[in-house]
Amino acid sequence: MALHHEAGSASPAAEDVGSNVVREASRRRTFAVISHPDAGKSTLTEALALHAHVIEEAGATHGKSNRRSTVSDWMQMEQERGISISSAALQFTYRDTVFNLLDTPGHADFSEDTYRVLAAVDCAVMLVDAAKGLETQTLKLFDVCRRRGLPVITVINKWDRPGKDALELIDEVQQRTGRVPVALNWPVGLSGDFRGTLDPRTRTYTRYRRVSAGAAVAEADVLGPGEAAALEGEAWTEALETAELVAEGNGDFDAEAFLAAKATPVLFAAAALNFGVATLLDVLVDLAPPAGPRVDADGTPRPVGAPFSGFVFKLQAGMDRAHRDHVAFLRVCSGVFHRGMVLTHAATGKPFATKYAHHVFGRDRETVETAFPGDVVGLVNASALRAGDSVYAGNPVVFPPIPHFSPEHFQVARAVDAGRAKQFRRGIVQLEHEGVIQVLRSETRGDQAPVLAAVGPMQFEVVADRMAREFGAQVRLEPLPYTLARRVLAPDPEVLNRIPGTEVLRRAGGEPIAVFADKWKLGRVATHAPEVTLEPIGGTLG
Repeated sequence: MALHHEAGSASPAAEDVGSNVVREASRRRTFAVISHPDAGKSTLTEALALHAHVIEEAGATHGKSNRRSTVSDWMQMEQERGISISSAALQFTYRDTVFNLLDTPGHADFSEDTYRVLAAVDCAVMLVDAAKGLETQTLKLFDVCRRRGLPVITVINKWDRPGKDALELIDEVQQRTGRVPVALNWPVGLSGDFRGTLDPRTRTYTRYRRVSAGAAVAEADVLGPGEAAALEGEAWTEALETAELVAEGNGDFDAEAFLAAKATPVLFAAAALNFGVATLLDVLVDLAPPAGPRVDADGTPRPVGAPFSGFVFKLQAGMDRAHRDHVAFLRVCSGVFHRGMVLTHAATGKPFATKYAHHVFGRDRETVETAFPGDVVGLVNASALRAGDSVYAGNPVVFPPIPHFSPEHFQVARAVDAGRAKQFRRGIVQLEHEGVIQVLRSETRGDQAPVLAAVGPMQFEVVADRMAREFGAQVRLEPLPYTLARRVLAPDPEVLNRIPGTEVLRRAGGEPIAVFADKWKLGRVATHAPEVTLEPIGGTLG
């Protein structure tokens, strides 16, 4: 499979380089797709790639036997369960615009990974199941977008299946997100009878016909109002009247309100059939913000034309079974990235070379020579980097860190086969490095029994699966009774070990973390160890 991307070229003259960077940044659209599980996120990801001619045939996780599995869901566990666990980074060009699409895990148990991705994008596409409306996980992720001030485009998906009324869904978006929904297209036909879409601005009708059971780009005819009325009759009239009703209540699309995160454009689509997908691409080109200045840790925006800088938002290993390497996903924030350039790691001040740099599409890779602000580059075997680390060339810069989130589930991991202890330790360190799981240790438990701490219980299943598949070290997991964790500030953190239902563990860097069975055990600290200060860990997605 060939990957399509366009890196551009820079002039030797410094002034030309600066203007070229600004021009290339203006062509970039870096966005994530967020949704509740099973809303069709991976299907939409591939439908977008299909329309941009990146792939020849779209797959479906639960599709017909002649359709292959989604290439963004490359992990075996993803393919077996039909869910997204890892995050995929895809780059493609459409209408002379370079897209960097970051697919995210949909399951709530992987919210930390999704948060990391949302730190790297400029816009989000919120995918809503037409039958289920706005679900819990979608709203949690939307709240992260709200706090980050991200513009959001809403796509109501699966209109080819029975679902809610379109007006009901529009009202739900407004009531539950607080953003004004402005419909940029409107479905002709009830949910379950998706015939095409009305463009309220031009009053034209796009009628769709599926091709190859949805594995290929749908055929579309664009008709005028008269032709549409003659063809669809009452369904067309009802679509016109309802779309006008929404426009009267919510007004026309306002680009400033969208970019200020006060309004959200709404599209109706059926990603599995490739209905409405091209419209989404056009909206992203025309309305989504390009790569712009990124605010550093001091609150100062770094212009896109400044010397090179970027930050790592994700680490992933196991993508290349032949080499067992790991990839650091880097968001370019300013300047030009050239493969082989020597960068400075802000956390250590040490230099490192970028000899192996790739664009990554599922398991497929293509060497990248040059990248611009908004692009995502996979740095292979940059083992010193961690999620949230900043890198730069020239003027130093540190971008805001990506926080850990407070774990709520804890299990002890042990190697089933004591003879595989070396592989066990290597695997635990690697998964900790990637951020797949939080790992806590203590002298009492030792390295042979680390405590795994997770936001959601499915993270433990991923650990067990990858430990067995990638490191040949089966693990036995034993649940612990803890439900809360806090950072400890005290001369002697170990004093908390004397409180029943409490244990002090440490991160790899030595930071003490206290875990508690419940909030009542947590409350006893003030009485039994008043000299100890406890702080929440990172943030919350709730």
